[in-house]
Amino acid sequence: MTARARRIAVIGGGPGGLYAAALLKRLGPDREVTVWERNAPRDTFGFGVVLSDETLGGIEHADPVVYAALRDEFVRWDDIDVVHRGTRHTSGGHGFAALGRRRLLEILRDRCRRLGVDLRFGTEAPPVAGLRTAYDLVVAADGVRSRTRETYADVFRPRVEEHRNRYIWLAADTSFEAFRFEIAETEHGVMQLHGYPYSDHASTVIVEMREEVWRAAGLDAPDVPGTVERAAKIFADALGGRPLKSNDSSWLTFRTVTNARWSHGNCVLIGDAAHTAHFSIGSGTKLAVEDALALAACLHEQPTTDAALAAYEAERRPVVASTQRAARASLEWFEDLARHLDQPPRQFAFNLLTRSRRVTHDNLRLRDARFTAAVEEEFGCPAGTPPMFTPFSLGGLRLRNRVVVSPMDMYSAVDGVPGDFHLVHLGARALGGAGLVMTEMVCVSPEGRITPGCTGLYTSEQAAAWRRIAGFVHQQAPGTALGVQLGHAGRKGSTRLMWEGIDEPLPVPEENWPVVAASALPYRPDSQTPHELSGPELALIREQFTAAARRAAECGFDLLELHCAHGYLLSGFLSPLTNRRDDAYGGSLEGRLRFPLEVFDAVRGAWPAERPMTVRISATDWAEGGTSAEDAVAIARAFAAHGADAIDVSTGQVVAEERPAFGRSYQVPYADRIRGEAGVPVISVGAISSWDDVNSLILAGRTDLCALARPHLYDPNWTLHAAAEQGYAGPGVSWPPPYAAGSRRPRTGRLDAPKPRLVLPD
Repeated sequence: MTARARRIAVIGGGPGGLYAAALLKRLGPDREVTVWERNAPRDTFGFGVVLSDETLGGIEHADPVVYAALRDEFVRWDDIDVVHRGTRHTSGGHGFAALGRRRLLEILRDRCRRLGVDLRFGTEAPPVAGLRTAYDLVVAADGVRSRTRETYADVFRPRVEEHRNRYIWLAADTSFEAFRFEIAETEHGVMQLHGYPYSDHASTVIVEMREEVWRAAGLDAPDVPGTVERAAKIFADALGGRPLKSNDSSWLTFRTVTNARWSHGNCVLIGDAAHTAHFSIGSGTKLAVEDALALAACLHEQPTTDAALAAYEAERRPVVASTQRAARASLEWFEDLARHLDQPPRQFAFNLLTRSRRVTHDNLRLRDARFTAAVEEEFGCPAGTPPMFTPFSLGGLRLRNRVVVSPMDMYSAVDGVPGDFHLVHLGARALGGAGLVMTEMVCVSPEGRITPGCTGLYTSEQAAAWRRIAGFVHQQAPGTALGVQLGHAGRKGSTRLMWEGIDEPLPVPEENWPVVAASALPYRPDSQTPHELSGPELALIREQFTAAARRAAECGFDLLELHCAHGYLLSGFLSPLTNRRDDAYGGSLEGRLRFPLEVFDAVRGAWPAERPMTVRISATDWAEGGTSAEDAVAIARAFAAHGADAIDVSTGQVVAEERPAFGRSYQVPYADRIRGEAGVPVISVGAISSWDDVNSLILAGRTDLCALARPHLYDPNWTLHAAAEQGYAGPGVSWPPPYAAGSRRPRTGRLDAPKPRLVLPD
């Protein structure tokens, strides 16, 4: 390719395409830049556009002329109103800027013309293959239904996912005072309005609801104008009785677009052609404009077009992925809106505001301290107490705070006996302030170990070692509870230590022990094929769990968790991907639950009644045909009905071919759903790393406890430090007397420059 693209074709005259054209021409006045847009200049969907301060800052630096024109048009406001069941709660300090989409396009078209860009509106772009031959670079900004993307689908490898809600873009001749979310509970189901001003006299209004609600309400009728009139009546209070205006609007389902690649030779995707993010976080135009900025900058900075397109994708992909994760969290929250309606009113508003995880407890407190304090008071936080330091009871066990040290396998035992390492490891974390510290998975038999380094509770020597650890915790960290997690590795047993090769068989074949499972299915192609358990063998394993529970009680553990997750033995019975039995222990979910529930009942009978029991489950297998979200709720209900005091909600690790959607607190939505639908307390786990996240999740009512693993490996005193950083010194955490001198953050060197000693007037 040439060192610098001089002839550039842009397909699509939306904000992304026009802004890319303007920037590319501005950075290279000698370039020939041509834009094709099939629609006429005044044809546009939608009404208002919201841009963030970050995006505006980028525009200001890249093109002050465009920025100045936008600045003069913007409507700005700070508040978000949440209206639910006749009550409005307002949160301030958010900072929004919006203008009409039509006016935005006029500004960008004018800038393009002044710079000399060839604009061809009302003209279908030539076939992309021909453009690629005739031009040095083709920028495909042709939207969510991109023809360019489909033409080269074998290269871009797009994935388009349609979601469950229906929505329609409308407008009203009134200027809302805030970004408004209003909930309508109708006889047909829940509907919601998203509205924001884009001029002194007009607002964008999006009406959204579940597909089944849309159909039940008759809004699927072919008379779209009639359905718009009905929507206006439903939200008459918000609209002040005004009608809703349509711009050839139609009821849509949102499509999330992702692509494995964004460029093919000299053709590159930007904006909705490359990726989409749900409108509830206001990111579509924002992402397109930021794509244009990054593409223009990379073409300006890099020596070749190839290098520029690679740099563009490397720069933008992580940002877009983060935005799409936040957008998905927001989208799914609104899809499941009905589940949250019975929350206390301020908690409901807080939950809505923090749904995407972009807004958190801490930054909301900075934006609007009064609103956040009111939510905390409604929740029951004593003055000056962060939500994470409020107590919580599981059965007869009262935890002083909401932090749990998650079970973490250490693979450091000898013959199943925990040694000095485990004393130091668990003791340090107990001293670190968490309300509950969990052991690693403690195996109920030698054959039930994952690796030769796993701990057990099947001998008196092991029990004595655990008794020593429990004694230390109770004596030296009296405010911390100690829980034991009992499990059996099943088909994932007889493997190497994690750092020697996770899930790989032991290197010396003779050292491997036989593994067992619900069905004779190996975990990986190189794994052992397990023996399918018979009735008598199931009874033996059930007794092994019972015996381990009795030993755990004698050791002095405060809580017992049954491990039914991650593809280990009991988890293998629950998943349809790993349980292919045709007897009473397979088939339907009821059958697959039978053995895990039998084990639970046996353990519950051996475990002291006043001490709580929890169950860890994998709420999804992250694989087609595996455990569904509905299954997870049913599984949680079943264990709760049998006496589980809480469900510890993890996901995956059931089948090797899983495709998990990793991200910040990515498993919390499963816990939230179980908590809401099964009515049982939950422990959330998975990529929860900051105390701000813990406060946010607890206060929003998405979870009851938060389990953190790796943060406690990084910092055994994570909870103590969280208290110090928040200036908290109450009953929810206490520094061990020998550590009390460290309860305040150490001073550091002065980083700020001295202020002028004296300032004299001119």
